[in-house]
Amino acid sequence: MNSLALSRRALLVAGASTLAAPALAQAPWPNRPIRMVIPFAPGGSTDVIGRLVADQMSQRLGQPIIADNRPGAGATLGTGQVAEAAPDGYTVLLSPVSAFNIGATLYRGRITWDPVRSFAHVALIQRVYYALMANRNAPFNNPAELAAEAKRRPGLNYATSGVGSLPHLIMLRFAQMAGVEMTHVPYRGGAQAVQDVVAGNVPVTLDGISASVSFLRQGTIKGIGLTAPARSDFVPEIPTFAEHGFPQLVAEGWAGFSFPAAVPKPIQQRFADVAKDVQELPAIKARYRELATDTGNRFMDDFQNFVAQEVETWRPVVIASGATVD
Repeated sequence: MNSLALSRRALLVAGASTLAAPALAQAPWPNRPIRMVIPFAPGGSTDVIGRLVADQMSQRLGQPIIADNRPGAGATLGTGQVAEAAPDGYTVLLSPVSAFNIGATLYRGRITWDPVRSFAHVALIQRVYYALMANRNAPFNNPAELAAEAKRRPGLNYATSGVGSLPHLIMLRFAQMAGVEMTHVPYRGGAQAVQDVVAGNVPVTLDGISASVSFLRQGTIKGIGLTAPARSDFVPEIPTFAEHGFPQLVAEGWAGFSFPAAVPKPIQQRFADVAKDVQELPAIKARYRELATDTGNRFMDDFQNFVAQEVETWRPVVIASGATVD
């Protein structure tokens, strides 16, 4: 082969390589599995909802969304792992209210991420109120009766899904308003806390109603208070805190999907669109009703702005509560 032929061949190979590089760089997303970090223990209501939605989204995206539970530090541990992940669209956070409304302030000085600037909050997928629940043999049936019992028994135990969770903060506020001393028993997830109340190991807990609606409907556990402004159609028998002298204890929990902030906008938008479509499926809506929870109604900029507002609303409440992680 002469030198002219060699030169021509080299040019063709070089040209092919140049053309191939952009093609590889522009490979359609997603072309491999997506990791969904769940920053709390498995089994709770948000874990169930997140997996339910992710399973349906996987079918539409053509790639599996693999759940990876990373509990710890009031949901801030797994949240931080996503903030530091590569912004390529292959790591997404099942973002809980506790990490952003509470944990970002409670763990300030211990975390390196910002609840707004470090994330692209793309899809709200769950809205739920919290239920105060007691062992079925407990001698109290509403928040006022619990306050009276706590006055008779200072240090009465209550369980929550962990230090820095919204249930923890709500119970701190309840104790402060009732003028009682109660002892927090933190768990690594709401499901474990509820199971121990059912078993009688702890007398009372606060968790999202969706986590325990089956227990409540079966009478396995007793619902004695709800953080909704009015009684819920899901569990109409449960009185509200407001009914029994605690109108300040109205609080709604939420969860959604969040990417590292620098994930490209087209990826964010596609993920949000698929999450929205999945929540409109009749079978998914029916499952939400069974779990006593509402679907999400905020996406992309709307959800981003909502999280920013929530953080600012709850920051002074967290600080004023005197809650610490020590």
